Amino acid sequence: MNNFSKIFDSLKLIFATYGLKILGAILFFIVGLWIINVITKMISRLMTHRKIDASLQSFLSSMVGVGLKVLLLVSVAGMMGIETTSFIAVIGALGLAVGLALQGSLANFAGGVLILLFKPFKAGDIIESNGQVGVVQEIQIFNTVLLTPENKTTIIANAMVSNGIIVNLSRHGNLRVDLTASVASDNDIEKVRTVIMNVLTSDEKILKDPAPAVYVSKLGGYFTELAVRPYTNVDNYWAVYFGTLEKIQQACAANGITSPVPSQVLISKTA
Repeated sequence: MNNFSKIFDSLKLIFATYGLKILGAILFFIVGLWIINVITKMISRLMTHRKIDASLQSFLSSMVGVGLKVLLLVSVAGMMGIETTSFIAVIGALGLAVGLALQGSLANFAGGVLILLFKPFKAGDIIESNGQVGVVQEIQIFNTVLLTPENKTTIIANAMVSNGIIVNLSRHGNLRVDLTASVASDNDIEKVRTVIMNVLTSDEKILKDPAPAVYVSKLGGYFTELAVRPYTNVDNYWAVYFGTLEKIQQACAANGITSPVPSQVLISKTA
């Protein structure tokens, strides 16, 4: 009986000393989980409102939730009188080790987050980045996938894309196609311009507004170079880019416009 009384007295002492702390820690943990759940839902709604990629939404929400829960557990341990300095040191060391091991991947992830947040381009846009031109097929968390005019899939790390120059060719909804045509210098330039303009205005893929234009861009000893500037929409860009010069060549040949031929002057020396 005396032993039971001693045990009961010990339990009362432990409860008096730690009971309130334990109950407070449990209550704090439950409330903390509820607050974390509210925060993650708010972040998800905000990202949905900003039309951020669904895969990035899930990843960021999970990352924020895990980070807040770790902080909550450390806080609860501190409330219960457990020394948390060693836990914080271990978590910090693990974070540093993971960061050093995955610094390349983390840089690509950060680049992907910036691209998806600030949207310098989107899927379907034609962009130029790191010397590559193509249609954006997919913006992944670590990479951007392009389809080039040669129908090749090009995968560029997001760190290179976000830290480099990005030329978005389709941001304004229509594109100017920069083409160059050369004819012999003895051709009538106005006739050449009229023939080329007829080709441009008769092509349904070329926009009427903005209107296409033809300018003389360079004069040489045996050639005249013309800058041909039609406009088209994103879907027809490559068709106009590759098809217009062929149509111009055929129209020029049909109208007696000659192509430039390099000439050489030979000077013979007599003894």
